[in-house]
Amino acid sequence: MSSESTTPDGRHTPAEPTPLAGGEVFRSADAGTVLDFWRYAMPDLRTNTTRGLLAEFLVHRAVGAEQRNAEWESFDVLAPDGLKIEVKTSAYLQVWEQHRLSEIRFSRLRGRTWTPEDGDAAEQSYHADVYVFALHTARTHAAYDPLDVGQWCFHVASRALVEATGQASLGLASVRRLCGEPVDYGELAERIRACALRPLPLPGATAESVDAVEAAPVDA
Repeated sequence: MSSESTTPDGRHTPAEPTPLAGGEVFRSADAGTVLDFWRYAMPDLRTNTTRGLLAEFLVHRAVGAEQRNAEWESFDVLAPDGLKIEVKTSAYLQVWEQHRLSEIRFSRLRGRTWTPEDGDAAEQSYHADVYVFALHTARTHAAYDPLDVGQWCFHVASRALVEATGQASLGLASVRRLCGEPVDYGELAERIRACALRPLPLPGATAESVDAVEAAPVDA
């Protein structure tokens, strides 16, 4: 069980959490187990929130990250070598009825950082070293298998490349222009490392060029 310590200045500092296995029982009432809660909270891996967490988990595993980031961190995954990775997710299919497939778009590429000491930063910024654009490629519900990692593809770009666009969100055509061909899960870690070593934007990756791509039809 986690506990709390109090610093000399009166701040309440939580102890490191104890990892849960799922069989732990809620005390003081017949409320079931932690596994029961997990089943309640995440029964469907296709929902937007859970799908985003699943993509983060896949990147976390690919790079060998040791623990999950705190929720208020300004990026999603911290690799063992200190590389900060932001994971953005999109998909053609949703858990509600659709008249057409969803437009693929990756949003919130920049934002305000937050710390317990200083609160929100004054300006929005790009705050990861590498950006992973994770796309679930299923186009029919009959084919959609949330347990098949092979249905994901990953576009990867360095911070410099994303920052050069000046954009807060990008459509699929722009992501393809910035990142080139996507990789599957088996190649993801290698592509992330390669992008981390490439600090400068690729030729033509400017805000003007991205605007031009955004105005063109998306060849999804």
